[in-house]
Amino acid sequence: MSGAETLIEFLRGEEARGVRTVHLDEQAKELLRELHRRAKNPARAQAPTPAPAATAAAARAVVLEEAPKPQAAPVVEVAAPAAGSAAQRIASLAKQAENWEPARRLGSLRSTMVFSTGSPEAELMLVGEAPGYQEEQQREPFVGAAGQKLNEILKAMGLAREAVYISNIVKFRPAMDGQTTNNRKPTLEEMASCISFVRAEVEIVKPRCIVALGGTAAEGLLGLSGSVAAMRGKWHEFSGIPVRVTYHPAYLLHNNSGAQDKRRVWEDMLEVMEKLGLPISEKQRGYFVTRP
Repeated sequence: MSGAETLIEFLRGEEARGVRTVHLDEQAKELLRELHRRAKNPARAQAPTPAPAATAAAARAVVLEEAPKPQAAPVVEVAAPAAGSAAQRIASLAKQAENWEPARRLGSLRSTMVFSTGSPEAELMLVGEAPGYQEEQQREPFVGAAGQKLNEILKAMGLAREAVYISNIVKFRPAMDGQTTNNRKPTLEEMASCISFVRAEVEIVKPRCIVALGGTAAEGLLGLSGSVAAMRGKWHEFSGIPVRVTYHPAYLLHNNSGAQDKRRVWEDMLEVMEKLGLPISEKQRGYFVTRP
């Protein structure tokens, strides 16, 4: 296989994985320049071509990323209330969020505010992307089918929903034309309009660890882009707090989601349990392991 074919095969494989934009290192750039020069000059094409091995090395050195993120609007910070209990301070934040101007002026979010649920003194904080139809109806994050799946995950960890703190990056349901029960992911601008509330929530709750549920939550919380598969398996940080990224509970409800996906989520939760110092039984360690 020629050098060009090696590079093309590599890039096509990345395209199949969903990658839409590539940033090339200098070696890969020079390879492409040489191929371009050969195409324009037939006489040059008789010169020895770059070795396939060298081309493969250049291809492997390509830094892959999703399409460049558009610049979000400047973040307007909200100050965490200093007085009162943690519950009182969270309630004060929620009251501020009701008519938060940076979110309201976008004109792309619905009017019902959905703030948070659970214990404001929890060691574990879970963050999703935005409320959906059912969350808007009940004014509580993670209800409905995805909420039930999250409850099952927490129960398997030995935790009650009431013992953790659950929030979303965006505090209002993203709007759509002719919207009924259908939902959409929030934009970067919508997430930027509300992220200061999440930062204030973290300051009040002081969790020992945070779980970002899904790629959109990770994008809004950590500024990451790409697949959850690439984000998970390592610790990140938000406002000095360790953050683990895992799949959104709704992902596990898809028809094509099987034991392997459940195991991946569970491995993330095992890491969280270890970070929190929670007891882990051998039975828990073996959940969703495929037996030969």
